[in-house]
Amino acid sequence: MEFGAGLRDQFLLDRDLVFLNHGSFGACPVPVLAAQQVWRDRFEASPIEFVLGELWGLLRETAIRLGDSVGARGEDLVFVENATTGVNTALRAADLEPGDEVVLLDHAYPAVKNAAAHLCEEIGARLVVATLPLPCQPDSVLEALDGALSERTRLVVLDHITSASGLVLPLESLVARCRDLEIPVCVDGAHAPGMLPLDLTSLGVDWYTGNCHKWMWAPKGCAFLWTHPKRQAQTRPLVISLGYGQGYTAEFDWVGTRDVSAWLSLSAALDFMESLGPAAVRSHNHDLVLWGAQHLANLWGVELPVPASMIGSLVTLPLPDAWQVEPTVEAGLALRGRLYKDRRIEVPIHPIGARMWVRISAQVYNTREDYEALGEALGSGPNSMAPPGPHDSLLGV
Repeated sequence: MEFGAGLRDQFLLDRDLVFLNHGSFGACPVPVLAAQQVWRDRFEASPIEFVLGELWGLLRETAIRLGDSVGARGEDLVFVENATTGVNTALRAADLEPGDEVVLLDHAYPAVKNAAAHLCEEIGARLVVATLPLPCQPDSVLEALDGALSERTRLVVLDHITSASGLVLPLESLVARCRDLEIPVCVDGAHAPGMLPLDLTSLGVDWYTGNCHKWMWAPKGCAFLWTHPKRQAQTRPLVISLGYGQGYTAEFDWVGTRDVSAWLSLSAALDFMESLGPAAVRSHNHDLVLWGAQHLANLWGVELPVPASMIGSLVTLPLPDAWQVEPTVEAGLALRGRLYKDRRIEVPIHPIGARMWVRISAQVYNTREDYEALGEALGSGPNSMAPPGPHDSLLGV
């Protein structure tokens, strides 16, 4: 199958939609959705036999298949609904005490910040937020982390790829710094599976969680938590259920009745990825989003904030001056809504620091024309679209 327009029919995206926001919730290929329905039908055909006779083995088989693609043993992987759940689980497993410090970057996903802040408040620990400059270089990230660490640091939560800013961080160097100081590390790898090659076993972290429903093309609600063997005894699901006391994988594999079809469909998603070639997909997406970012930067007269080495399949760049307003979440949602309604372009816009930024993505169904459409829509200034309505600030994510 040919990348670009030739793959558009493999997804259910609206035909007239310029979709430059694969990063938020992904987009699932049609064959994978079909496989998910087969699993749902199989569950419903004989629910008791499916759960008691088949499910446990199927989940472990899928974990082994996932492990082959992310450089991990299946017995070190458990399924969760999303990376936010994975980070919350690791935070609870870290055995923090009053006076301990948790360090994360200010570019961390807001839900992760909330989870860390809540836990610190609950137990009397302290949350330390390292400020990451934008624009930045890899060394800037290391300097920001170094400035936040202390003798009281008991856990560092690192992004592999930042959410709003889309930066591929120098994870190996960051982890090495923490290991030198014997500080446990949890990695929020929400965007990494499918976008970057992974070798979790050799990474040297304590916990790593990633979404499979973004760049790995699984159905929504498919994510994993990898836990180092030395941490598995203390790592338990947020919902304690029937597997309590039976070991790491048993405790996570069943926490009550739920739709497991997204997890079991992961093999179909990996099949789809392999049919295109994982390395070819990564290369295509990186090259295309870099072309799109450079095109927009030249058109709008702005600069890319990071080198190509910190770019995967996402790029965040500042809006042109004509669109710069007071940097608020509400302003970003309002502009996102206007683009969606007036131009049928889906792209996230949000504040970072003192400016408003737009984050573009590239996936196998995108073409250069998609970025040209966005460039034209925003390059002609606010008068090119209808004024915002009273509810535009409530639209989208």
